[in-house]
Amino acid sequence: MDDNWYSDDSATFGDRLAAAREKAGMKQKELAKRLGVKVKTLAAWEDDLTEPRANRLQMLSGVLGVSLGWLLTGTGDGVAAPDDVQELTPDAKDILLEIRELRGDIGETSKRLAALEKRLRRVLEAG
Repeated sequence: MDDNWYSDDSATFGDRLAAAREKAGMKQKELAKRLGVKVKTLAAWEDDLTEPRANRLQMLSGVLGVSLGWLLTGTGDGVAAPDDVQELTPDAKDILLEIRELRGDIGETSKRLAALEKRLRRVLEAG
């Protein structure tokens, strides 16, 4: 699990963004200022509620010193798994991995729910 801690299967874009920011020693406020975005925008990216546009992705990659591919998929030049993760027991790592997977599933379900709400609004307005 240590080798693929930030892979697409076990981490989200927001996980990787937050890890890279922390590794760079930046607070959200500092990174947001450097990118020219609001702190709540950056927080939404880290919480996987929204995603940055391509130009911001490129800026993030440069400012944080990680590859664009790593930010998007967890492959390429990025940051290592946190030290405290390597000290966890195999059972604890499995539980943590399941939590991360569920969080990703919740994000996808939230997007599906938003799309359904939008469709329902259109149907109700048309009808």
